[in-house]
Amino acid sequence: MAEFNLKHEWNWADDFIGAGTFAASAGQGDSWVITDTSSAGTPTYARVDLGEATVSGAIGSASLAFDSQTEAQNVCLSFGDNLAFDVDKVRGIEFRVKLGQAALDTATSIAFGLTGDRNDAIDSIAYAALFRVIGADDTTAVVVETDDGTNDNNDVATGSTLLTAWKVLKILFPPGNAAVTFWIDNIQVATATAFDMSNFHGGVQPFVQIQKTSDNNTDSIQIDYVQVWGVR
Repeated sequence: MAEFNLKHEWNWADDFIGAGTFAASAGQGDSWVITDTSSAGTPTYARVDLGEATVSGAIGSASLAFDSQTEAQNVCLSFGDNLAFDVDKVRGIEFRVKLGQAALDTATSIAFGLTGDRNDAIDSIAYAALFRVIGADDTTAVVVETDDGTNDNNDVATGSTLLTAWKVLKILFPPGNAAVTFWIDNIQVATATAFDMSNFHGGVQPFVQIQKTSDNNTDSIQIDYVQVWGVR
């Protein structure tokens, strides 16, 4: 991770080292909030206990996973709509993630990036820059999207997939946010689309959501770290 001059820059990161599940409200020393819409089921969301096993390339991680209850489930890790980062000051967000299985079930979708206030329906989030994998469209293909309240780019193909190997996915925000870019393993993707977010000025939060329509699959996503950085 980069070095920062704290007089002019800031850096927030979580490597998910330590114990414990995520709670429905922020606790002391932990900004994360879990939103769980399951009713009969019990999806899991916690920092991973590696025990004596080896998880390749991860020093601490978090897992969001469905259980086998046949129902719609939505599990979201965010700041609980505490929009802590000024989007005009953000310069980037980076995730290292992988799927917990070979591909998503067709009933499952995931999304992660920076958003304004969360919503169960991804396309109903007013302001967002997101990576997505949508099982109903393609069970491993990564697409990207942005919405600033005026410009709306949905499900733009990247030509990349998300599998069970770790990948680093990054969104960069230049001054003015008229040309947001998406990167996967240090390669810029979706370069033919102009991702203009210059009409939005406000707070954002890191966001990871996995959801399924009524189905008994136990799909999951594992997150090695999340990092957000910017200028003062």
